Amino acid sequence: MIYPRSIEQKINFIKIKELLKEQCSSALGQSYVDKLAFSADYNLVNKLLDQTYEFTKILISGESFPSSNFTNLNPYLEKAKLEGAYLDEEEFYEVKLALATLRGCIQFFQKFPEEYPVLSELLGLLLDLDMRLLKSIETVIDEKGKLKSNASRELQLIRNQIIYEEGRLRKVMERVFKEARAKGLTPEDSAITIRSGRLVIPVSAENKRQLRGFIHDESATGQTVFMEPEEALDINNEIRDLEYMERREIIRILTKLTDELRPAIPALRKATSFLGLIDFIRAKARFGLKIQASRPELLRTRQVKFFKARHPLLELALQSQGKNVVPLDIELEGNQRLLVISGPNAGGKSVSLKTVALLQYMLQCGLLIPVHPDSKSCLFANFFIDIGDEQNLENDLSTYSSHLMSMKHFTNFSDKKTILFIDEFGTGTEPQFGGAIAESILLALNQAGAFGVITTHYGNLKQTADKHPGMVNGAMRYDVKKLEPLYQLDIGKPGSSFALEIASKIGIRKEILQAAKEKIGDERVRYDRLLTQVENEKNEYQKLLKEVTSKEKLLKTRLQEYNELKETLESTKKRYLQEAKIEAKNLLDKANSQIEKTIREIKEQKADKEKTKQVRKELEEFKSQVKPKKTPLSQEKVEVIGGKIEEGDWVRIKNNGAVAQVITLGAKEAEVSIGELKSTVKLNRLERISKTELKKEKKAIAAGTGMAARMSVMDFSPNLDLRGKRSEEVIGLIENFIDKGYMYGIQDLRIVHGKGNGVLRDITRNLLRQMKNVVKVEDEHADRGGAGVTLVKLK
Repeated sequence: MIYPRSIEQKINFIKIKELLKEQCSSALGQSYVDKLAFSADYNLVNKLLDQTYEFTKILISGESFPSSNFTNLNPYLEKAKLEGAYLDEEEFYEVKLALATLRGCIQFFQKFPEEYPVLSELLGLLLDLDMRLLKSIETVIDEKGKLKSNASRELQLIRNQIIYEEGRLRKVMERVFKEARAKGLTPEDSAITIRSGRLVIPVSAENKRQLRGFIHDESATGQTVFMEPEEALDINNEIRDLEYMERREIIRILTKLTDELRPAIPALRKATSFLGLIDFIRAKARFGLKIQASRPELLRTRQVKFFKARHPLLELALQSQGKNVVPLDIELEGNQRLLVISGPNAGGKSVSLKTVALLQYMLQCGLLIPVHPDSKSCLFANFFIDIGDEQNLENDLSTYSSHLMSMKHFTNFSDKKTILFIDEFGTGTEPQFGGAIAESILLALNQAGAFGVITTHYGNLKQTADKHPGMVNGAMRYDVKKLEPLYQLDIGKPGSSFALEIASKIGIRKEILQAAKEKIGDERVRYDRLLTQVENEKNEYQKLLKEVTSKEKLLKTRLQEYNELKETLESTKKRYLQEAKIEAKNLLDKANSQIEKTIREIKEQKADKEKTKQVRKELEEFKSQVKPKKTPLSQEKVEVIGGKIEEGDWVRIKNNGAVAQVITLGAKEAEVSIGELKSTVKLNRLERISKTELKKEKKAIAAGTGMAARMSVMDFSPNLDLRGKRSEEVIGLIENFIDKGYMYGIQDLRIVHGKGNGVLRDITRNLLRQMKNVVKVEDEHADRGGAGVTLVKLK
């Protein structure tokens, strides 16, 4: 039971229906929107929600699903059911398109029966539909909705004959027109035209007697007549007879096709219902995506838990203004079935009530709703609402009387399966009496076990909700300092109206407000102040909690980063130790081998002093080779100071980390010295570094015996493979390759670029020819790659 009858208008569900209709592709789908109704049937609502949810998944997946031609076939079926009647070409074309859409739907759900089981069940409406009818129509009706010439042998012959006669007529008309023009019988710039469906020649009115034929029309001025030449009369008559024959044959074919369609009319009616239903379900899914809706869990136990609930119409309106709606969390169950919301005016009480009312109503109509997916709700058999002014002049009802009529209905019919919504409970009459009546009604509704949301300013209702199980207070939060609503609902405490604070902010004189406080009474003022203080403390607490939460989150992030870094360092340390042990073992083995060899040579050869000295010298040389060198300072971090590079500055080459000094400076390039080597490098590959770091750095470079330098030479490969690289990548690779080769003193380099279409080869060689350090460029030997490999000789 729903009350009142205008409930959909009161909660603005009418607007939801309008938005749903906008998402429909056809009038069929829109007709289903008109049938949308509130239901308490658990199985039905669950099925409707599943259908919509599954179609949402289809839209998100991007799978191809028929999106047009959801045509209402019922008018055509009504016409076709009469014996002897036939559908014309246009009507059969509409039937053809609708059947093609049905075929697409069938194929889709047969392809994905497991992904969309609930929607696939709808194919039961099409069990009696024989798709051979579509094949019969496609044989006769073409893609433009016209009858095909090969629909029958007779039609083919007739149309061929018409084409022949029209060609013959065109030749005759052109000949006659040419002769008439030569004689000056036709106006200038005239041409053959059509009048009354027949080809005619424009002739000047004064010359109409000089051309034998039939006059069909004349111009508006009367200066030109349109004549059908005598030679063309018989041909035109023959064409007209053929057109009559063509029409008779078309009617015969369409009548036969209609006779074939007639037995399928019951199946086609079900198919039409299927099309409308699919269009309607898709509209619900599209609307759900538009409002970012979810499918809450449907419960059989009595509870409503909406998390991050949003009023869909309010959200759409705010989005158009670039604003966001404040989500609402609400829970109704057990000892908190009736929520009494209080707070300041324009604080969001009514919006909260209407949000819950609209979402519950939408849910029981089988629509997805804008809530968090973890939300859940049961179904209610009764849905009562009392919002706004219901004055009735005909029945002589005042505003308060109309509210009392609603309360009479609520108290008479409310039970455990009822959800109700009352806005501004108790207003409309003297507060003392209105509050008392409202309190008694509230207790009666609570005793009936009803669920609901009620908004009020009455203090006695707040106290009643606080004292009795089944009811709970709720407060709309308010920024006490700024005196601005936050539009957030707190359940568990009453809210203050902040009437005195708002009046003070507006500018009401202090003596007036003091007089008002005296009339209210000290106890009531203290109570309201206490609520204000609680609200203020709540705001401060939430601000602190937010800061602590943010810091805690940052701390967790830093701790995780520290642990990851620690693990990485430990892992790296173990790896380096293992590598060092392996290298030490190899050196030790090699040293032992060399010592044993030396001793063996001395013993075997009984060497004299000179030979012994020679062998010992070789051993000392080996010891110097394996002796660890001091790590060069060039491996330490060098401070980059940036800025404009001048001659004499110390710089670092970005891609390989080599430190150099600028000798000469050009517009785009600089000649630098790396130890005793000189090279030309582009300026964008250099960065200026601190001179204070270079006293140690210069010593390390001068020594030139650092482990890093040796390792770089050892790691450098004289082969560069450019195959598969883009043309814009290879320039930097080649420059870096040549610079390193020159710096390490390697003269012969090899670049593999492949033959292909020769683009990489041309880029490579053109670039190499411009480099000062390159002496020679040539092809590799034919057996080792030929023109697909470039050999480079450096200075």
